[in-house]
Amino acid sequence: MSNKVAFKAFKASEIEFVNKYDSGVCIEFENKYSYNVKYSPGNTCVGEFTVEVNDKANRDKFHIKAVILGVFTYNPEVKKELIHVETYKELFPYARAMISSLTVNAGIPPVIIPNFDIESQCIYKFGKNC
Repeated sequence: MSNKVAFKAFKASEIEFVNKYDSGVCIEFENKYSYNVKYSPGNTCVGEFTVEVNDKANRDKFHIKAVILGVFTYNPEVKKELIHVETYKELFPYARAMISSLTVNAGIPPVIIPNFDIESQCIYKFGKNC
């Protein structure tokens, strides 16, 4: 546990999986990620990580979408941008494992989603409390 956030729980709130290919087909993947944090009273927040893995050439033949929610407590003295980054880092391995397990259990080689360096990205701010 970092002094910024404490991971409490996670769950998958949505999973979509489409695989209409026969064995042995070569697929070029396209990955999309999004991550948002919603803050609640009592220094609690929920991170929502959405990952999509698609066949770049034909999304209708192969598609995975997973929405994973993580519950965290956080130190109120830490900037929200840092909380955003830390909660993402805590939740990402669970999303990666879920996608990998899903594909292996479906009888295909594991799909391992690549790391995403969230710290090198701009985090946009909206609203007057930013």
